[in-house]
Amino acid sequence: MRYSIITINYNNRDGLLKTIESVVSQSYKDFEYIVIDGGSTDGSRKVIEEFSDRIDYWVSEPDKGIYNAMNKGIIAAHGDYLNFMNSGDCFYDKEVLSNTIPYLTADIVHGKLYYFDLKERSVYLKDSPNMFHFYDNTLNHQASFISRKLFANSLYDEKYKIVSDWKFFIEKLVIQNCSFASMPVKVGLFEEGGISESQRVLNAKERNEVLTELFPPRVIEAFERFKGKESPMLDLIPQFNKTYRLQNFILFTVKTILKVYNIFKRKS
Repeated sequence: MRYSIITINYNNRDGLLKTIESVVSQSYKDFEYIVIDGGSTDGSRKVIEEFSDRIDYWVSEPDKGIYNAMNKGIIAAHGDYLNFMNSGDCFYDKEVLSNTIPYLTADIVHGKLYYFDLKERSVYLKDSPNMFHFYDNTLNHQASFISRKLFANSLYDEKYKIVSDWKFFIEKLVIQNCSFASMPVKVGLFEEGGISESQRVLNAKERNEVLTELFPPRVIEAFERFKGKESPMLDLIPQFNKTYRLQNFILFTVKTILKVYNIFKRKS
């Protein structure tokens, strides 16, 4: 089975309906669909029951938060790659899963994500993101296809309320050096106002806790040097010195070509 698409939901009936319709309308059908509802009281369960013939596994029961719900979905999944398209978010169009297949060559494959007004949210990354990227950014789980084997020994850390997916990406791509691939595929449409945006203070607090947990102080201090600088290039001047001879050689060559050109131009 190629994909497991996982949707978590809590009291977001309209958003859940929109997401389910987006998933079940995919032209490529080799996927299982998993819906984890946190015991909603707004009619979400009825929506799930209406689509139960298109959903391979679902549950509606109280959970311990976002990442507990996502972990329930992971445990139930059987696909080669997992994608989290949570309630309110949608696939960009009906061909996303079909268009993604040629790019499934790495542990984590990341595409493009857009707001519903079609303003692009995510940056296309040519190379695997390093810690400089993750210091102030993340990867969007809606636009990510994650190999199920990466979850074999490590689910999302449920002690964090907002940043466990950020921590997961750092652990897998920076620390464990798992493989990464970007793709130009437009994967998802994103609903603004998620918990990480509405609770910025908690977001920042948890990020600091993750950094302290994963890295020694000297590593964090090195990144702090760059975080507040208008131009970190100022710290890289010694690196430029290594190319000084090459730069002089290029300048000398250009000047020589110009001299020869001017000589022939005068003769003509």
